[in-house]
Amino acid sequence: MQNNENDWDINPENYLTDEEGNFKLRADGTPRKKGGRPKGSKGRGYTYHSETKAKQAAKRSVKDKEKKLKAAQSKIDNYKKSISKTKKTLSKLENENATKLVSADELDDIPTALQAEAQENVIFKANEGPQEDFLAAGETDVLYGGAAGGGKSYAMLIDPLRFAHRAAHRALIIRRSMPELRELIDKSRELYPKAFPGAKYKEVEKLWVFPSGAKMEFGFLERDADVYRYQGQAYSFIGFDEITHLPTEFAWNYLASRLRTTDPEIETYMRCTANPGGAGANWVKKRYIDPSPPNESFRGADGLTRKFIPARLQDNPYLAKDGRYEQMLNALPPTQRKQLLDGNWDVAEGAAFTEFNPFDHVITPFEIPIHWERTKGIDYGYASESACVWGAVDPSDGTLIIYRELYKKGLLGTDLAGMMTEMEYEDPFSVPGVLDTACWSRTGTTGPTVGETLQRAGHKLRRADKNRIQGKIQIHEYLKLQPSGRPRIQIFNTCPNLIRELQGIPLDKAKPEDVDTHASDHAYDALRYLIMARPRINDTINQLRQFRKESHFTPSDSTFGY
Repeated sequence: MQNNENDWDINPENYLTDEEGNFKLRADGTPRKKGGRPKGSKGRGYTYHSETKAKQAAKRSVKDKEKKLKAAQSKIDNYKKSISKTKKTLSKLENENATKLVSADELDDIPTALQAEAQENVIFKANEGPQEDFLAAGETDVLYGGAAGGGKSYAMLIDPLRFAHRAAHRALIIRRSMPELRELIDKSRELYPKAFPGAKYKEVEKLWVFPSGAKMEFGFLERDADVYRYQGQAYSFIGFDEITHLPTEFAWNYLASRLRTTDPEIETYMRCTANPGGAGANWVKKRYIDPSPPNESFRGADGLTRKFIPARLQDNPYLAKDGRYEQMLNALPPTQRKQLLDGNWDVAEGAAFTEFNPFDHVITPFEIPIHWERTKGIDYGYASESACVWGAVDPSDGTLIIYRELYKKGLLGTDLAGMMTEMEYEDPFSVPGVLDTACWSRTGTTGPTVGETLQRAGHKLRRADKNRIQGKIQIHEYLKLQPSGRPRIQIFNTCPNLIRELQGIPLDKAKPEDVDTHASDHAYDALRYLIMARPRINDTINQLRQFRKESHFTPSDSTFGY
């Protein structure tokens, strides 16, 4: 464009005109330009005015500088964060009054030149996988268990240190016996003084006192009554190492009530470790394993968030590296090998009824024919579970079908009577049964016994044959397969508690001809009473006569002798 030429002379179409074709003028006398993108600017070789080009280039330059400024600021922020993390990590490593437990992520944040030096001061580093997941779990109640050698004991010792810098933190770790506890104490002596310089162990009290004032106590429970030693105590952390060694859940339930703290900065939580097997395997499996798949959080009936994290030998590089420990586990008997090497919870060490097979003995429910004889066995408990199992005899071959169960604790005699009556609503007639002889005892009471209460509610009962050895032998006989391939007893899959007890109840080590009475055996006892009552095949005519007789109204009045 020459200096003596104007844009409106070259591109008049880009300027406003009136009806006569004259340019519309601005106040300064120059033509008024049309709004929008100039015509012909796309694909027609239109060249912007030099001033327009300069403005556009300036805008682009500003935007580019703004982008570079943002990127630079982001780098500065990241450097500041990195420096802050490094300072914190180095402070942990250098400050004698602070914990020296540093995570792997924290080590990665410090300069490479310092990482080698820092590694020398790391007291414990969690193995990747289950051990790491266990220590990072946010649920209130977590079980870390399965195969032997998964690093469970070290994880149990490290977890309560989470709040060891808080004066109000009080932790308790429990094992079954003092010799077992000694192993944990020895390991704590290796870790705690290095992690917390100044931490002191009091031998008599079995108590660690940390520089902050926090306390870590070791205890053992040889019997359920030992829990009362902790009456009135408060703990922010309670850990059960090898919890399957506890035959019942009584200790767990009692100590869970001791879980509390006055410090709002401290979270209260419980942790358990275990291998499959042991006297308490049934109740542990029921609480942690059966309700949900592994590694998935769920909420238990008590309202607590819960999780089961399976442990594997392969997750512990220190034991799995040379293969010697695995070789030792492979040499164990089949049941123990499945438990300790494979972490299998479906097999029980020293199981009383090895004949029990869910594929043979557990069946899908079906409608029980009206003419089949029905009976029930009852084992009563208030602090422990009351159990009742209902059975019917198949007249074709005499097979006993267990078609219903009741399993609940905290029931009074009237409660049990009402629940049994309600559950028998669908039965064609009142089901007779046998009841634990202790339910007719008047020791410590002047009112009606449990047996009398059940009878007054309309349940026809007689005293059970409590011969334990003969009852166990009879159950063995019923579990055997007949020539037809069918066992003499089959159980509806709607009776999970009876199935669980028959599958896992262990033998008494001191009296191997009997089951371990410290294990969960309430449904088993009810079944034993039922079988010892010798349920038989009734002919159809007598059964129908009984049904007709009970269909008529009969008064229940002591005056008339009913």
